[in-house]
Amino acid sequence: MSIPAVPTAAEPATAPADAAPTDAAASAAPTASAPQACPCCAATIDADPRFAVWCPACEWNLTPEATDAPAPKTRRGAADARRRAAATARADQLFEDLAAGRTATGGQRAWLAAAAIATAVHLTTAALCAWGLWLLVTGNTPLRCLGALVLALVVLIRPRLGRAPRGEGVLTRAEAPALYGLADRVAAELGTRPAGVIQVDTDFNASVWVAGPRRQTVLTLGLPLWEVLGEQDRVALLGHEFGHRVNGDHRRGLWLGTAIHALAHWHDLARPRGHYRDAVGLRMLFQLTDLLLGVLLGGVARLLCRVLLLLDRLTSRAGQQAEYHADTLATRVGSTEASRGLLRTLLLHRTAETAATRVRAELHSRPRAARRGRTPDPAERTSAPEAFWERLRDHLASVPPLEHERLLRRSALERGAVDTTHPPTHLRLALLDRAPAVPAAVAMTPAEAAAIAAELAPHRVRVARTLLAG
Repeated sequence: MSIPAVPTAAEPATAPADAAPTDAAASAAPTASAPQACPCCAATIDADPRFAVWCPACEWNLTPEATDAPAPKTRRGAADARRRAAATARADQLFEDLAAGRTATGGQRAWLAAAAIATAVHLTTAALCAWGLWLLVTGNTPLRCLGALVLALVVLIRPRLGRAPRGEGVLTRAEAPALYGLADRVAAELGTRPAGVIQVDTDFNASVWVAGPRRQTVLTLGLPLWEVLGEQDRVALLGHEFGHRVNGDHRRGLWLGTAIHALAHWHDLARPRGHYRDAVGLRMLFQLTDLLLGVLLGGVARLLCRVLLLLDRLTSRAGQQAEYHADTLATRVGSTEASRGLLRTLLLHRTAETAATRVRAELHSRPRAARRGRTPDPAERTSAPEAFWERLRDHLASVPPLEHERLLRRSALERGAVDTTHPPTHLRLALLDRAPAVPAAVAMTPAEAAAIAAELAPHRVRVARTLLAG
């Protein structure tokens, strides 16, 4: 499970706005384009019109969705800019240390400070619980009511151990022996516990996390990512995710991880939301109550936000180093080439969103007159999901080298990462390029790939229908 993101300025989540295709070929096959001159430097541009047209010489239109209007100068904006600059400097320094072969640790003092904050979080919860129980046992009626409220608050803010998923999207070992077998081989190669539960969902992502008092390992695979990866790239993906169980990232540990999640939950609860502003009757009383609660809870939320930012500062170096280590483990398991393919595919997450939108629009607009007046057979009912995956794979496979280059340069410009807990993707690729090539320790056989595809077939239909529904 990903560590909760510290509140920061939002990153643009939309891909370049290209014209939607009118048929299947337009959504997947490369489209020829006449060379044109860059309006900035007059260099010749020969780009695929399905993607953003940009100039590699002067980087004109590198980020087409960026606005030309300057951001308003506010104290919060200035603080966010300083925070991003500091994070960029730390990421660059860590990359230089690792590239030079220097031992780069998160720092013993930083770890001790983070552990002290986590201890304070857990002790706060324990103290509130003890106070509530004491009021219930020794207090009079009003104090017992207060004690009950305190215990209710403790239940609300308690650290969560997580719960293993059940129901839709969960595959049992009996349902998916080939997939579990591959995951077990990867886990054994890395010396970690095998997955107790495998779940598939609709995200262009994957994760390994632990749930429950028994700390059961849960592997979550996003089918949109899994389906567009090559066979050996999927092995690298499993190697990277299982690598998080052995890469020494304290933020994923029980003590610090639950404290970070608890703090993020506290911050979410404390943020004023203005629930009473539209209440009917006694409007002025509700608005006054809302104002007082907003002032009180707003101060608590700001304090919690600062603590979260401090924890992020204390643990970011060690956490990013652990991500690099997970990339190394993925390389050992799946090969260097497979790890590079995985990271290059992860750069296409916005492109995948755009492609899914295009395919959805295309499939929804297909003529239905031929099917009117009769019940479609099972093959026709599954044709749309099958077409969705086929065209999504074709579209991402046809991304030209020039677009890959744009995404790499954009990652360098924006310090692009999967989320705030990961190093910038272009730096992860650069570090892989500096290391000697490594062959795969775990290889997926064609028979194994076919068996896994058959096991995932019902979930591919379900997930495709969910994505097609928008």
